[in-house]
Amino acid sequence: MIEPKLEVPAELRDLAEKTIDQAEKAFGMFFDAAAKSMASMPSPGTEISKQALNFTEQNMKAAFEHARKLVHATDLQEALRIQSEFLRSQFTNAGEHMRQISGEAMSAAKDATKGKF
Repeated sequence: MIEPKLEVPAELRDLAEKTIDQAEKAFGMFFDAAAKSMASMPSPGTEISKQALNFTEQNMKAAFEHARKLVHATDLQEALRIQSEFLRSQFTNAGEHMRQISGEAMSAAKDATKGKF
């Protein structure tokens, strides 16, 4: 069976890529502002919050890269492969992020019971 090509005009692909770039820039500014805000108000949960923000930023960067790849997919099979790879990597990353945050939370809880705060 022959896969049909995704016949998307180059102008539309360019527009989609520019839109992705603009959205990524806006999110970058948001993450910068959020990081500065956290740095100006330290609290016992600041490290976990910073880590969560970092993970979110990593996920957003991966999503923007994924969108760029999809914009350039030439057929449905390639788009499905790109989507499958993205989902697999996101599930792996989510598990790792949860392990790291759980470890940080357990460490903070131990410190709190020992009076380190």
